[in-house]
Amino acid sequence: MSRSVLVTGGNRGIGLAIARAFADAGDKVAITYRSGEPPEGFLAVKCDITDTEQVEQAYKEIEETHGPVEVLIANAGVTKDQLLMRMSEEDFTSVVETNLTGTFRVVKRANRAMLRAKKGRVVLISSVVGLLGSAGQANYAASKAGLVGFARSLARELGSRNITFNVVAPGFVDTDMTKVLTDEQRANIVSQVPLGRYARPEEIAATVRFLASDDASYITGAVIPVDGGLGMGH
Repeated sequence: MSRSVLVTGGNRGIGLAIARAFADAGDKVAITYRSGEPPEGFLAVKCDITDTEQVEQAYKEIEETHGPVEVLIANAGVTKDQLLMRMSEEDFTSVVETNLTGTFRVVKRANRAMLRAKKGRVVLISSVVGLLGSAGQANYAASKAGLVGFARSLARELGSRNITFNVVAPGFVDTDMTKVLTDEQRANIVSQVPLGRYARPEEIAATVRFLASDDASYITGAVIPVDGGLGMGH
């Protein structure tokens, strides 16, 4: 059956690849975006997940068109990299507000319908950095690590309602964000990855789609690394 799927931050990069994977499988896919022009082929809703009212309005629009959200992929996130001594309080709090508190908002709103239906799939997009750490990314790493505790708490809280919560932790992915790096920077990154290459966004999307499938019905509270081995042991 075609499900109602929401991918936050689904207008580019990993989020867009995830949205396409679900659409290709025949699901009804809605995406949220904050700026720019959204891609065609999806129900695109402009929404800043740091604003509770915008989140509520986005869900109302999605529910009117596609029905209650049955699969939520919380992907929207930002970075403001800086060494700790130079990091402003706004740099720290704004990243946590989007990546962690924003995820809280969209998950809480989705759970309203999932509880009524007594089923649901939630996948949070974290990062290898949340497990491994990264100099200059204390704010980002803290927000992404927080998603693990958040998901595992909800897996325990709502498992009896047949709602699963899992985390995907991508490594370095070949997106517009990484294309701006110099050849030297890219080579340095790849040298740390046992598989010796960047991930393709579609490889992240395939893992997400699996976790939202019936084949993964007994998986909850898991953290799945898709990082080429970069974060092994964490």
